Amino acid sequence: MKRTFIVFAIIFLLLGTFAICEESVLIDFTFLEQDMISLADESGDSGNLNKEQNRRTVMDYGAAAGATFTDSQKTLMRTSLALSNWEVVLNSSARNSTSLSLSKVVPAQVRDTKPMKNAYGEMEDVDVKVPFHGEKVLGVRIVFPTSSVNANAMIAPPFEIPAYERMAYIDDEGNVAMNDEGQRVDENGEVITTSTTRFEEGYGIVKNVGTLKSISVTTMGMNYPYALYVWLKDTDNVERRYYMGTLGFDGWKELQWDNPTYITDVRAREIRIYPIYPRGLPFVKFMGFQVVRDAAQAGGDFIGYFKDVKIIYDKAVLTTERDIADEDLWNIVSEREAQKQNYEMTRFGEKQVDRFLEYSKYAQESTFKSSLAEEANEQ
Repeated sequence: MKRTFIVFAIIFLLLGTFAICEESVLIDFTFLEQDMISLADESGDSGNLNKEQNRRTVMDYGAAAGATFTDSQKTLMRTSLALSNWEVVLNSSARNSTSLSLSKVVPAQVRDTKPMKNAYGEMEDVDVKVPFHGEKVLGVRIVFPTSSVNANAMIAPPFEIPAYERMAYIDDEGNVAMNDEGQRVDENGEVITTSTTRFEEGYGIVKNVGTLKSISVTTMGMNYPYALYVWLKDTDNVERRYYMGTLGFDGWKELQWDNPTYITDVRAREIRIYPIYPRGLPFVKFMGFQVVRDAAQAGGDFIGYFKDVKIIYDKAVLTTERDIADEDLWNIVSEREAQKQNYEMTRFGEKQVDRFLEYSKYAQESTFKSSLAEEANEQ
């Protein structure tokens, strides 16, 4: 009996001495597959760009377009976090006509088979067990200048990931599914009641984050000497970059950043007490990767592949059931988050409409119409 008491005393002492951390996937690029099904119009051709989108993350910016656009144009004003929509943003030293046109992000298929000779000497595909076989990860090509200049490139989502977008199911037309009462419903027509927002669970947002302890990036190196950083933004709109290491290795590897100021012993921490309500849940948001090339390093093409970003962190608030449903009574947090969501959507919509107008100006012709052929037809 005495030994049992001592064991329990030691366990409780350890629990009080060391902080208990949480691990979450901040973003998993295998979730961002182009899975939106586009319905064909009466002519049999696809009438919108939904087929190129990721259903979970589709955002409609047609509401910010104004009254000068037709309904058919507004149906095209949708985008998502599908891998083909991600961008490479070069700094001023890295920008030239070649790098701007060739630097891009594409979905990269990880092979699950390879050709081998069978017993009869014939080639056939056999299954291979490689990491993430059969999945699509983020693949990027960056063309750095060959001159001796410091250059860097951001691998960024097509829009800043919203932190307060409510959960929704997107139908095949790219619209948020609603019932007759104007409530958001899932694919089965059931009203969505979850408090989880649309971009949590591996789509770029993690909430209830206190102190960051570690960050991990799963990437495939190809012996490039360039440095890799992860950019995150917090609730206070403060952006920080975290040095993950260099990409000078071959094959899949998990690069890790550890917080040098993280204090494991709770007794040595500065304890801060905040009001429980109506303090909203603090979050971290994925803003992108940054690849940095030093002036002393060789320039040219860079090829990289990324699978996911994970974080280990202390919880900011203990998620326990309370005797009184504060939010149902006062509705303070919901009102604040609705205001922030409207602000995010306004910024998002204006930027995307400007891009839509620029895309509309693109020349569609790739060759000239032959004047000689026209003359021959007239004769």
